[in-house]
Amino acid sequence: MSNPVRQPSQSVPNAANASRHSLPAWLIADLRSDHAGEMGAVMIYRGILAVSRDAAVREFAQHHLATEETHLQRITALLQESQHTRLLPLWRVMGWLTGALPAMLGANSVFVTIEAVETFVDHHYQEQLNRIDPEGKFADIRMILADCQADEVAHRDEARGLATQARGPLLSLWAFVVKSGSAAAVWAARRI
Repeated sequence: MSNPVRQPSQSVPNAANASRHSLPAWLIADLRSDHAGEMGAVMIYRGILAVSRDAAVREFAQHHLATEETHLQRITALLQESQHTRLLPLWRVMGWLTGALPAMLGANSVFVTIEAVETFVDHHYQEQLNRIDPEGKFADIRMILADCQADEVAHRDEARGLATQARGPLLSLWAFVVKSGSAAAVWAARRI
């Protein structure tokens, strides 16, 4: 039985008005990695929708695509365009392939992929939340990241509930590759 799905948060705290020019380098790097990750997530769901003909998978992907598009808009509002990673074209392609390839293999592969991605993203957002004082200067940005994290956890839990328990060595290897690739993407997006 799957968990109830969180609806994406629609309100955007006034973080975009907090001078984007005055963000410290460490926070810009974090937000750049978040922006790249949310772009990748949008493309994962677009890749799934381009390939899958399974009605349940398509419904799952359409719903989560809407959430990821909201996240992308919220993170985009926090950065100047010049602060985005220069690797966005690569993230678009890799994200699309990360969705399309498992969709060719069926629903279970899609759900295992989403679980792997979102498990990584949960930890990634938590590391960032730990660095930002909830009562401090960037509390509004922290709230946006916490909302995004909560949505990603709901995506992970729903995918986990929909995946079958039988993974096999190839699907387990794929999940490892997805998590490792996500970590490498964050490392690169922070720097380039």
